[in-house]
Amino acid sequence: MTDFGIKEALNTLGLKDINEGTSTGLDNFSSGTIIESYSPVDGKLIGKVKTTSKEDYQKVMTAATAAFSTWRTMPAPQRGEIVRQFGQKLRAKKEALGKLVSYEMGKSYQEGLGEVQEMIDICDFAVGLSRQLHGLTMHSERPGHRMYEQYHSLGVVGVISAFNFPVAVWAWNTALAWVCGDVCVWKPSEKTPMCGVACQNIAAEVFAENNLPEGICNLINGDYTVGEMMTTDVRIPLISATGSTRMGKIVAKEVAGRLGKTLLELGGNNAIIVTPDADIKMTVIGAVFGAVGTAGQRCTSTRRLIIHESIYNEVKDAVVKAYKQLRIGNPLNENNHVGPIIDQQAVKMYEDALEKVVEEGGKIIVEGGVLEGQGYESGCYVKPAIAEAENSFKIVQHETFAPILYLLKYSGDVENAIGLQNGVAQGLSSAIMTNNLREAERFLSVAGSDCGIANVNIGTSGAEIGGAFGGEKETGGGRESGSDAWKVYMRRQTNTINYTTDLPLAQGIKFDL
Repeated sequence: MTDFGIKEALNTLGLKDINEGTSTGLDNFSSGTIIESYSPVDGKLIGKVKTTSKEDYQKVMTAATAAFSTWRTMPAPQRGEIVRQFGQKLRAKKEALGKLVSYEMGKSYQEGLGEVQEMIDICDFAVGLSRQLHGLTMHSERPGHRMYEQYHSLGVVGVISAFNFPVAVWAWNTALAWVCGDVCVWKPSEKTPMCGVACQNIAAEVFAENNLPEGICNLINGDYTVGEMMTTDVRIPLISATGSTRMGKIVAKEVAGRLGKTLLELGGNNAIIVTPDADIKMTVIGAVFGAVGTAGQRCTSTRRLIIHESIYNEVKDAVVKAYKQLRIGNPLNENNHVGPIIDQQAVKMYEDALEKVVEEGGKIIVEGGVLEGQGYESGCYVKPAIAEAENSFKIVQHETFAPILYLLKYSGDVENAIGLQNGVAQGLSSAIMTNNLREAERFLSVAGSDCGIANVNIGTSGAEIGGAFGGEKETGGGRESGSDAWKVYMRRQTNTINYTTDLPLAQGIKFDL
């Protein structure tokens, strides 16, 4: 079987082929246990990294805090120039990094390239932002006084990212944090450590070429115990964590206990409402990509399709027909639509979910199952499945990180569909398919979707970096990427200047001496 250029990609990224005898990343730290990264694509070993011990962590934090004292004093536009150079490096290595993302995580090569493009896009956004970190000037109630607000660098930002977007989410946080004058400590998922090493290598090149401290960009590896070092560390004023709601609750409690700040982007249970005025062709495209893209392992993946009873059978038949055309296989082969899910634990969750929906009274209309045989040796390839269900089912209320789509039927007007859409604990992404202006506006109104993202005539999956990304309820309330998300990476300060020879007090208080 061809390796689709993986060896070449690893070399380009400074990660020598493990099968040639090189243990990638083992020299990063002096101690720690070894993590082996196996590809869900073919089950082969990609490389090894060492976990970060407590002693190693202290070295990293010492370097990071020292680097911050230098980095924060550099003018923001100059920091933006460094981010611009990082974006240029990503452009040069886009194909290689995209292949590594595909090979280590399992998403299609085109999605891997798209993820790296998101990194490039956020760098471009951050470069422009570096000249627009605006404060606010307001009138003082006291004569001869000027009052304004400004934003200052926050410090060391801790980033905990998930396996499903092993590079883009880190870049969303880091590019903005860098232009804001912060330094970063990143713990990538232990399921995709090689992607983390590759990004660290690229960033290190940029900082070395500009004679800047290495501690501006820091990588630590390991499981939740390494994350605990970050969440309990008072030297890290902000923890940005992406992952499950269960993980987010633990992080939020720990960081709040020391009065730190969190940016949480957690689970999603996303739905598309399909009204009688929907364009069926557009609906099928949005629903199928939303449900099977990244093998259902996006936080914005479409989990529920809420269809009006008058068109239910028509939509169901169209989606089922589209599923029959899906090609499942090596994601580096661009002829395939669906690659593997991340590991055997994920396979077990997928199988359990299909069993539970039937136990609760649901009906499987597109059979699932684990694929076996040539090309599927890793045991991580599963069939995208569809089940008819009720919104009240416990399994439907739960986010299963796998390609399972639940079809739900609604009657009456769009308010009933919105009630189903909002009737879950999560609140990340949502969509409505309709050509009815009133329905669209109702969906987007204050009494409409309760999600952080609400789309009309596009699916739930796929976000542009220009808008703030995140959700409400058990999704955590955090916002990453565009818009004014940069403010969370800075501390806000109000300043009042008296340019007179008198000292009047606020609120007209008199205090004569």
